[in-house]
Amino acid sequence: MISKAQIKLVRSLQQKKFRDAYGYFVAEGDKCIDELKKHFELVLLVNSDNATPVEIAQMSSMRTPQGSIAVFKQIHTSYSISERSEQSILLCLDGIQDPGNLGTIIRTADWFGVHDIVCSPETADCYNPKVVQATMGALARVRVHYTDLPQWLSSLRHSDSSTPPIPIFGTLLEGKDIYEVLSGFQPCIVHCQPCIVVMGNEGNGISQPVREYITHPIRIPSYPKDAETSESLNVAIATAITLAEFRRPK
Repeated sequence: MISKAQIKLVRSLQQKKFRDAYGYFVAEGDKCIDELKKHFELVLLVNSDNATPVEIAQMSSMRTPQGSIAVFKQIHTSYSISERSEQSILLCLDGIQDPGNLGTIIRTADWFGVHDIVCSPETADCYNPKVVQATMGALARVRVHYTDLPQWLSSLRHSDSSTPPIPIFGTLLEGKDIYEVLSGFQPCIVHCQPCIVVMGNEGNGISQPVREYITHPIRIPSYPKDAETSESLNVAIATAITLAEFRRPK
């Protein structure tokens, strides 16, 4: 049966400082757990076989516990642009703070075959329980990295001069119509040349230090063009629309 020390451990992992200290994270629900088991080392599994409903509720971060909770070992990897395949899109997240948005973006990236996401340190922790649940197991296939984005983008600019510069697209309100921009770039992106797509903070968009490295500012136009509408799209929705357009067959 589950011990009091194990219950305390699982509950503590709701907080980032304890996730960092132990190097663990929590997932709930059989489907999510089964997906994560394919990639992450399982440390502890809690279900009706070794815990009561009350104990599971005590450990759960959900209003309605799903009956199974797992503790996994975190994986932290460094990332090099040279690791990318020819047809890959690299997604960069600049200050995405809402865990639900981050989880949805990771799940969306998984759907569109984006296997690596590079995040600024201000972006939410990918091992936050709310993020993990929103990914629905996509963390097993999408690697999330954290780094100083301006410094990293600068290193790309000064990398191997013998290869064409990597186009860096960024979603900005003052950007050009994404459909017009990609109509010229799409064949190159899909068939031979990798690219980077940057999505910004929910309220402030892409930070100025990161904007300096964007070579192709883009925006998703509202419809009809001159109609009064919301100021902007939710960043997770905008990411889905953007990736769908990048993956559109030509």
